[in-house]
This record gives sequence, structure tokens and C-alpha cells, in this order.
Amino acid sequence: MAAPIKVGKDSIDLSVSSLPIATMATCPHASAADIRPPKPSDNVYREDCTVCFDSIDDAPGLDVCLHCFNGGCCGERIHGRLHAQQAGHPLAVNIRRTRKRKQRAEGEPPEKISKLAIKAETEEEKYDTQSDVHCYECGIGGLAKEGKVGEVVDGVLKANTFAKQEEVKAWEQEMTACEHTLCLEQEPPRQIPSGDLGHCTKCDLKENLWLCLTCGNLGCGRTQWGGTGGNNHGVEHTKESNHPVAVKLGSLTADGNADIYCYACDEERVDPELVTHLQHWGINIADRVKTEKSITEMQIEQNLTWEFRMVDEKGQGMKPLFGAGFTGLKNLGNSCYLASVLQSLFAMPEFAHRYYRPDEMIPPIAKPAEDLEVQLRKVADGLLSGRYGQPGSDVQASEEVPEQPWQSGLAPAMLKHLIGRGHSEFSTMRQQDGFELLLHLLKLVTRSQAAAQGQYKDVSDPVEAFRFSMEQKLKCLGCGKVKLRTDEMENLSVAVPIKRLPQGTSAKSASDNDEKPKEEFEPVTLRQCVDEFTAAEHVELNCAGCGNKGFTKQQLFKTFPTIFAVNARRFEIVNWVPTKQDVPVIVDEEDFDLEAYRSPGKLPDEEELPDDQDAGSGASNAFVPNETALEMLMSMGFPKVRCERALHATGNQDPEAATQWLFEHMEDPDIDTPLSASGGGGAGNASADPEKVENLGMMGFAAPVARQALKETGGDMERAVDWLFSHPDAQGISEDAGDSAETAAAADSPGKMEVDNKPAHYSLKSIVCHKGSSIHAGHYVAFVRKNVPDPAHPDNEEWVLFNDEKVALGADAEEMKKFAYIYFFRRKV
Repeated sequence: MAAPIKVGKDSIDLSVSSLPIATMATCPHASAADIRPPKPSDNVYREDCTVCFDSIDDAPGLDVCLHCFNGGCCGERIHGRLHAQQAGHPLAVNIRRTRKRKQRAEGEPPEKISKLAIKAETEEEKYDTQSDVHCYECGIGGLAKEGKVGEVVDGVLKANTFAKQEEVKAWEQEMTACEHTLCLEQEPPRQIPSGDLGHCTKCDLKENLWLCLTCGNLGCGRTQWGGTGGNNHGVEHTKESNHPVAVKLGSLTADGNADIYCYACDEERVDPELVTHLQHWGINIADRVKTEKSITEMQIEQNLTWEFRMVDEKGQGMKPLFGAGFTGLKNLGNSCYLASVLQSLFAMPEFAHRYYRPDEMIPPIAKPAEDLEVQLRKVADGLLSGRYGQPGSDVQASEEVPEQPWQSGLAPAMLKHLIGRGHSEFSTMRQQDGFELLLHLLKLVTRSQAAAQGQYKDVSDPVEAFRFSMEQKLKCLGCGKVKLRTDEMENLSVAVPIKRLPQGTSAKSASDNDEKPKEEFEPVTLRQCVDEFTAAEHVELNCAGCGNKGFTKQQLFKTFPTIFAVNARRFEIVNWVPTKQDVPVIVDEEDFDLEAYRSPGKLPDEEELPDDQDAGSGASNAFVPNETALEMLMSMGFPKVRCERALHATGNQDPEAATQWLFEHMEDPDIDTPLSASGGGGAGNASADPEKVENLGMMGFAAPVARQALKETGGDMERAVDWLFSHPDAQGISEDAGDSAETAAAADSPGKMEVDNKPAHYSLKSIVCHKGSSIHAGHYVAFVRKNVPDPAHPDNEEWVLFNDEKVALGADAEEMKKFAYIYFFRRKV
């Protein structure tokens, strides 16, 4: 039986270093194994372990399975050996890597990097790499790297790793074809001898070679500082011949990817007919093996090396922190929104206790890199164990280099892939809304608990700490009867009032320079925002009891959460574009009292409207829009009627889906018709039209989910299709489920809610801050209140800044609190 994996210290030395070495040895598994080199589409995990963050740069190195390319550590945690036992994959290559130290001559300036002039620094130039093939079943190392084994090892060492593939996506430009690639005219075809493809036609350089697609000339790349990289013969050929398009031979892969450059446009391009254009010169792309980094891959290294360092004076003055709970997360390219949310979540005891269990075994899992539970535990171990929160080896402080020795940071590429899988936005490498990411991640965590309960002990949903109930009370202004409804929520999204200060109060006036003076806004308190959210409002609804038209509506807390997540929305529509404004929000971090917002429930002198009657239409099935989502849409400038129709069409939950629906249905003839007038909200429990169910079935939708979509959208086919696409996880309803809505409503009735009588006092524990005018651009950081190691004040909490891989005492915390995007409060016990 396969042994479970343990994320923690193991006293038995079963690492690869303990295997006997038989130089150039062979074993029966090496000759009989059914193995092959990795394809370009295969994930090769050769940088860090799939179960922990031990990596290729650690002293024991990393074991990469030659059967499935899983990466497993081979230090004290022995995840490589455990994978071999569980999967029955005996062969692995151990890879160890150390960074080379480079000395720059006295007075020599650093290299200046520009587009297409980036030195193709190879692995051999950057690192000393050692590899050893071993068989766990035979217990020997030093196997010969020849034949099939040698081909697989060579493929593993040259393949793009899983993390590198994610980074390439992150930085990859949206390149397009141009008139020169689309209308490329080639000279008469000829077979270029393979020997002529090995070096420049004007010199002996054998790397960074560019093939002219017009005439087949092969020239070396541009000269770089120090005389390395090329002799400019490719550029000189272009100037002499006016042939615009060239392809970098070393970047060609069997699946058709390559660096294409148009010198006429002076831009990287794509060539839709690259395979045909290469065959014109007798080059079969299927036989090509990538031997050099692409331009994008080299730009990644430069961006990750220089772009994210704190080089300003204020950043240099920050005190770096290291150790358990102070470990940074590397920016994978536009992933700061993810890093900030993860740091905030794993600073909470609920997430820490749920996922950081160093002494608990992980059961055998075929693909740990694709298992959400494993990857959440991996991140928890990385952030909280202190094992990885150490100064990076790439930066050493000195008189010449005054830079702080920040951490290298952990790269949560596997978790990021799982979070984004199947999601239209988070699967891309663009910057995203941190609050939407939080909601999506909490949903994924909750869904994963059922599967985890069958494999792990003491499984509890950490998201439960976020949940609370809001009670909505509708009160008729005529007869005084009330209608109560309870909604379960996990956060509160409040609009921030935007009031501009007079221009004369700004410290910077237009007379100082020609620039437009920066707008300044009147500060508001977070309590003001909550006041507006919970304030009673007048709504035009018909009372089924007395016929009066007019109600007051108010939402208050029925129960309170342990963790209170608040999203402060500072957006207004500017030229039809939602724009974030820097409105200061004042927060009392020590005692945020929510007692004033506790719902009193039904008062003794109030009479409740009958269950079979509802304010608004006289029917219990009238559509009631989600209050939070409705307010978010209306704050963007959309009319209330349109917002209600959008929420009704998209499932009444997701403001983003509703916004997209609004833009797509602006020209609908009934866009401004109230739902009650159009019949959109009165479908109730009426059975779905069998013909419409059949029509949706012809589109590929199962009958149960088709019935649910039609029921949710009042039988409207077009809206049902929209609803289905925005609810891919819908469970559907059977034909005899007519009473399901009433059953669910009864289960959630206010009378059965747990009573919450504890004081509702909160203190601020962490914030996610965003800089930039749009949530889809700019930069995210997190500030978390933590006990910073200090013998003189062991219980003293300080604000700690998490800025990607950099962790430091948060000098700007007080100022950043005013502009936070997400606030996390904790209920006082």
C-alpha cells in the first residue's frame, strides 16, 4: 500500500543523497521503462516540489520523475521518493542548481537592456547545474544518461517548467500579424543545407541566429554592450535588402512557436503561415528542437530582476522581516492582487489551522499539482513554517550595493493555475480585481471541503468565519405590517460617498505648473458608509394586506461574523468608464462597534404579512434583487430598472455578469420596462415549458439545468441562455421539484436562525490596498497586524507590509488605511 506524504520533518534519511552511486550503471527499469521526452504541452515540474516549496536550488536538489515529470523534494521531506513509491515510477533525475557569482570590472557600467538587444543568457551561464539519474526501486544512482533515458533527461533539462510557462503567459505581449508577414513574398525556393543553418553567413557565431524569410539569409543578432550576443549581421542584411521579416531559429518549437520580428514595423509579430514559409527553405518545423530562450522569456528575467525592487528612498528605509509568518510571495506577473489576498487570509487563525498541519500526512494523490487541497496546504506551509522566509542569496548588501537583502519569495504558480482554471478572468495573466478574487477563492475553498472530508481529519470550512445574516424588513406605510427576509452573506460591499473639495484647498494649484491640479476629496468615515448601507429607504411596492402603495425597506445584521470583510467602493462613472477615486476613509482600528446595526427582528407591536402574500405584487414569487449587487450597479450610474433586469437575467448574485449583460442589452426594447410590468419576476413555481426545455437541450444544456434557468428567468429563452452561461455549476431541478423553493425558504426562515447575542465589537487586523485609477491596473499590497519578534515587547502588534516577495515593517500603514480597498476586521471575544 502506498505511503501517505508528510509535509514536515522526517527523521529517516531516505533522500537521494543516501543512494549508493554506481557510476555509469544500468538497471532493468532503465532499459524497460515506457518513458518519452516531454512534449511542449507537458507540464514539467523541475523548479519546486509539487507538495512543498523545496526547490532545485536547495542543497539536496529536486527529483523530477522521468515517467510523469512530477517534481519531488529529496531532502528530509522525501516527497520525491514517496511519489516514486505511490505512483510506481522508479526512475528520476535529481537536479541541483547553484547561482554563479559574476564579477564586473572596475568602472564597468551595468548592461543596458533594450528590446531585441537582450542577451540570451543560458542556464549554463547563470547556474552550475548537476544532474544524476537514479532508480528508487533498485536503490542505485549514477545511471547512464544514454539511449531513451538520456533523451528524456535532456528533454527535462531543456523544457520550459510549469512555473516558467505561467511567467511567459504573464508577460507575453498581445502580438499580431502585420502587412509584411501577411503579404510576405519569398524568392524562389531552395534547400538550405543543414550545415549552413548552424552559423551566421558572415561570421562564425552559432547562437542568436535570425533567418530572413524572404531570401533565406542567416544572420546573427544585434551587438550588445560588451560585444556579446551578435555582430549585427542580421540587421545589416535587412538594411541592404529591405527584407523585413526574420525568425529566430533557436526559438523554433515543434508546435509552431517562434520569435518573429518585423524590422519595417520595428515590432515583434506573428506569422500565420510560418510553417509554409519555413518549408519554402526546406526547414521542417516538426523536426526542430528549441535551443534558445525566446525574447519573451528573456524579458521575463529582466522584468522580474529589476521592475519589482524597492529602489526609491522610502522603500530603502524599510526594515525587512523574515521567518515564520513573514514570508513573501513572488510576483508571477500581474499577480500582486493574488499575493495580497493570500497573505491576508493565511494570517487568520481559521485558515492557518485548517491548512498548516506539518505533522499530518497527505494521502496518495496522482497529480498533487492539480489538487486544490494540496496546493493550499503547500502555500500555508510556505508562508507559516518559516522554512522559506530567509534573505535571498541574489542580493547582498554592501557599500557599493546599499540594497536590502530582501527575500526571493515563493512562486505560487500551481495554486494560481487552479484558482483561475475555467474562469474567464482569473485564468488570464492580466491584473484583476482583488475583491472579486477574494469572493471567488472563498467559493472554491467552500466547494473543496466535501472532497477533503473523505481524506483528511478535522476538516472544517474556514469560510464559515466570514458568514453572517442580514435581515431585510419591509414595512407598509399604510397598515404597518412587515415582511422579513434573511440573506446569508460573506462580506459587505459599501459605496464610499464622493464629494470633491474646492480647488482652492488643494496644496498643488494650477499656477504651479501647466498640469491639471490633482483632485482632492472630502474624507469620510467607514461608519458613514455603513450608515448609508443600512439606512431605511422608501420603495414603491403594493401591499397585499391593505392595498397601500409604499414601504420602508431596511437591512440590518441578524448575526455577526467572526471575520468581517468590507469592500470600500470608491468608484464613479467618468466618460462611461468606472474610475476609482482616492477618497480618504477614516477607520477606527481598535473598536469598530456594529451594535447599532443589529436587527431587532419583528417587534411585539408589528404584524407580519402572511407567507402566501408578499409586498410588491401580491405573490410570494416576486423577484427581489440582491441589495448589495443592486447598489453596486446603481453606483456605476445605471438606472434602477435596468439594474434589476440585469440581476434577474444573470442569477441575482454577480454584479460583473450583470454589468456585462447591461452593455449587451442596451438596445433591448423592454430595457426600461419594470419587471413587474413585463412579467419577468412572476414565474414562481410554474413548471417550465417542455418545448423551451427541449430547445435548450438542443443547445447542449441538460434538462434539469434548463428547467432551473427557465424558472429563474420567468420562462424567457434569451435570458435563460444568459443565466446558464453565468451559472456553469448549477445543479438543476427535476420535474417534480415544484415545492423545492418553499422547502428551502422554510429551512432558512428567520425563526430557525441561530440567535447571536454576543457583543459586536471589532478590531482591524489586515487591509488590502490598491494604487491606481482602475482595479484592473495598478498595484496591490497588504498590511497585516502581527506580533513582530521583539523581546522587550513580546505582545506588541505592528503593521507589516507584504509587497509581493518583500516583507517589512509597514511605515505607511496609517496613511494606507485611508485608501484601503478591502478591510478585514476580527470580532473581539
